[in-house]
Amino acid sequence: MKNRPNIIVFLMDDLGWQDTSVPFHTEVTPFNRRYHTPHLERLASQGMKFTQAYAHTVCSPSRVSLTTGLNPARHRVTNWTLQKNEIKPAERDHPSLTFPMWNVNGITPVAGVEHAVHAVTLSMLLRDAGYHTIHVGKAHFGALDTPGADPRNLGYDVNIAGHAAGGPASYYGKDDFGNKAKGPARVWGIPGLSKYHGKDVYLNEALTLEAIHQINDAVSADQPFYLYMSHYAVHVPIQADPRFHQKYVDAGLDPIESEYASMIESYDKSLGDIMVCLQRLGVEDDTIILFMSDNGGLSAEGQGRGGEPNTHNKPLSSGKGSAREGGIRVPMVVKWPGVVKPGSGCAVPVIVEDFFPSVLEMAGVTEYTQIGGKIDGLSFVPLLRRSPDYPKDRPLYWHYPNNWGPTGPGIGASSTIRKGDWKLIYYHLDARYELFNIANDIGETTNLADQEPGKVKMLADRLRHYLLEVDAQMPSRKATGEPVPLPGR
Repeated sequence: MKNRPNIIVFLMDDLGWQDTSVPFHTEVTPFNRRYHTPHLERLASQGMKFTQAYAHTVCSPSRVSLTTGLNPARHRVTNWTLQKNEIKPAERDHPSLTFPMWNVNGITPVAGVEHAVHAVTLSMLLRDAGYHTIHVGKAHFGALDTPGADPRNLGYDVNIAGHAAGGPASYYGKDDFGNKAKGPARVWGIPGLSKYHGKDVYLNEALTLEAIHQINDAVSADQPFYLYMSHYAVHVPIQADPRFHQKYVDAGLDPIESEYASMIESYDKSLGDIMVCLQRLGVEDDTIILFMSDNGGLSAEGQGRGGEPNTHNKPLSSGKGSAREGGIRVPMVVKWPGVVKPGSGCAVPVIVEDFFPSVLEMAGVTEYTQIGGKIDGLSFVPLLRRSPDYPKDRPLYWHYPNNWGPTGPGIGASSTIRKGDWKLIYYHLDARYELFNIANDIGETTNLADQEPGKVKMLADRLRHYLLEVDAQMPSRKATGEPVPLPGR
């Protein structure tokens, strides 16, 4: 087992493509200059930076895709999970569409749980291969009172602070991380960190201390480890990390945005502390680190950000919840000592379900089968090895037959395909298309659907074929009771 590499997936929550001082664009942007993430800069200098990496529009779909290798259209956990057997009020109360009963209960490790996807998880397969599997932070895999709510049922030997809820009630130990709350709000209290209750410690720091303790134990036991380091940050509530806040206030930043900037520097401190731990233990060269976010950065009006709505991911359009680039394009870095060329970059589009086969290949796990026999993800290991044998224009798919609630560009029930430089969004509400050439128009400012009917038809037909293949769910129109038609014809 000793020859297997240690693997850390460092997953952020709601971290936008621009929420870093590392430029993932062709040029340094004002946001890159605003934020301070020196440790992510160091990771990028030691690994490969992916400039066209994608997640899904909201959190649970991406997290289920990462751990199963399935696209949300197939696994049907198409929106964020929490309450058992319930769709969201924003879906139930929509004036025009009736939404399907999607897999509201998330992942299940056992057959027979209703409204849940029965799947083999990445952590199960790694544990079977001899890894010590560690979950730290946000889980959000399964609804309350279902097996998938506890990461230990999904292949993790250790679970620290992971449960059904997808955000913290509070980032502050002095508030017991939200466990002082009464009534329904109590569900957002972070479990398992009582040793820090009442103390002046920020949630990111507490999770990092716990992760380092687990790494120490695994290295002492001479066992390869898989650490899923899943921060709750930078999910709302936006609450400053006091260790970093004042400098952004002094710089004259918007009051809310100064708090947000401190949260960004806080996640970077966590990454740096873990990298220092690996170095101290002498396992830095034996450890792969993969860094990513579960969806684009929060930017919709009324959702807690300061400044002008729908601008926080510029030059990308919109943000979390949107099929536009700001909602799905995310920062991604992979460091694999001895394999990945330091300081390299990759502009080939990849998507979050690709993590499942990629991490298994990195771990040397070659014999596995997903329940149902299908995997949508494609290993990006050939890209890390700079191999020419990789489909550069493979189609990527997004499917969101749901209602998030807020409004903004690209937000709403939709199905999307990207192939090559072209991206087509099909809106379920009015069967409308948006067509963009991403290479020429990264900000999605010009809808070319009317000018390029042949391109619309080709992409719509391809998207239709995929949705039929995976038996994707669609909403229905309340006025007629008829299902929304699939794209294409």
